[in-house]
Amino acid sequence: MDRRDFFRTAISKASEMVVEHVDRKVAGHAAHWVRPPFALPELEFLLTCTRCGDCIDACPHRVVFPLLAHRGTKFAGTPALDLSNKGCHLCEDWPCVKSCGVGALKFTDVAEDQQPSTPTLAKASVDTDECLPYKGPECGACAGSCPVPGALTWDLQKPRIDPEVCVGCGLCREACIVEPKAIRIESLYQEAAERIT
Repeated sequence: MDRRDFFRTAISKASEMVVEHVDRKVAGHAAHWVRPPFALPELEFLLTCTRCGDCIDACPHRVVFPLLAHRGTKFAGTPALDLSNKGCHLCEDWPCVKSCGVGALKFTDVAEDQQPSTPTLAKASVDTDECLPYKGPECGACAGSCPVPGALTWDLQKPRIDPEVCVGCGLCREACIVEPKAIRIESLYQEAAERIT
């Protein structure tokens, strides 16, 4: 290996390490929100999104909102889902995705004549300390709220979320009648944030 090749290799390795570091750091921040359906991986999303607001305007259920400035200038104005208060309706025609002209929200590997498979948005789980059926009284407020067959099931009148099937849309959380809500929603980047701290 001559000197020129050595420096090229060293620079390439250093660049990879910098990108990996930035990617981990960005993923740690992303644990605090959930991006709209078909969002690119967080670092790529931030580099692609122009903060135009088209996906926010396109959402018929007003679930997509812009992150506020207190999240930091890198993230301010970028779209996220308000799954703490509302659920993503997994619209059949995906208006938020179709409105994105730059490809920050983008269908992956789908032929034009095919419907894309439902993406996983977040992780949902039942908080058994808050859920009424786990304390004794019947409830069932979230029954019928889940649009994904097999994701929300019932075991002896107690709701169960199958993490292998659930896409984290949050509609069961929206339907929940207790405060604090008995359905927890976590970002897909939560584990990355825990590895950083």
